[in-house]
Amino acid sequence: MNIKKVISGLVVALTLSNCTQDKTSSHHTASENQSFIPENAVSVNKDKNTVKERFSPPEGYEWIKEKSDSFGYFIENFKLKPYGSPILKYDGSSISTQHLHEAVFDIDTGNKDLQQCADAVIRMRAEYLYKIKKADDIKFHFTSGDLLSWNDYKNGTRAFVNGNSVSFRKTAGFDDSYQNFRNYLELIFNYAGTISLNKETKPVTENSHLKTGDILITPGSPGHVVFVAGVCENTAGKKLFLLAEGFTPAQSIHLLSNPFNKNISPWYDLDVNAPETKTARYIFKPTNFRSF
Repeated sequence: MNIKKVISGLVVALTLSNCTQDKTSSHHTASENQSFIPENAVSVNKDKNTVKERFSPPEGYEWIKEKSDSFGYFIENFKLKPYGSPILKYDGSSISTQHLHEAVFDIDTGNKDLQQCADAVIRMRAEYLYKIKKADDIKFHFTSGDLLSWNDYKNGTRAFVNGNSVSFRKTAGFDDSYQNFRNYLELIFNYAGTISLNKETKPVTENSHLKTGDILITPGSPGHVVFVAGVCENTAGKKLFLLAEGFTPAQSIHLLSNPFNKNISPWYDLDVNAPETKTARYIFKPTNFRSF
């Protein structure tokens, strides 16, 4: 059963902290009828299966190397679905807008409307930490401020919500299986969002510090978040970036095209100090880059 629909007071606040369909207003951009420059100067290796292999940098740029144990390496080498794969909702149906993405990450969305925008970032971060066996670092706050770690959950701790109050009690036995890890994430998806994710991360104030795995976020209602999925650089130190996201309703995590500059799409020219940052499906105003 979807806990979001059962618990009232706290859920209202937490649901509002996630990206919502209200973003079809002034913050939603790039309609299906918009005309774009048809040419794309970036080579897309359609037969390749990872972010780094599929998307070549523009001429004069090279991929920045990531350490093999980093979050950035995990994202850049993440498996993609075959080129041209559609974005699917959690129920298996296609979303209506299919022209604003360049790739779909090969990761499930679950079968509930839970893994939305902030949850997609949480899922990627948690899967990375799970893979490199850093269980102590898998911990996320609810929007209420309450913290629940994977270590506590796998040892039987469960959340109990009464109105706007959250308490934790040990009611289950030890279970460190992957399925229980997914159960933990579903609970986090229910009660975390852009507000809690914003508080869990640190601001990125210089372009030179912006890296793969960092996020661009608007906390609140409506809120949204995208994550940096790749970085390339030229000899002058100029960087370009790939962006990816989840969305509402819960749907495939996907890598965005750049409808504002098709000559470098899907790469983006980003500035942490810009008053606003336009992405294919959302305008972030103000610009708010943050890092784990």
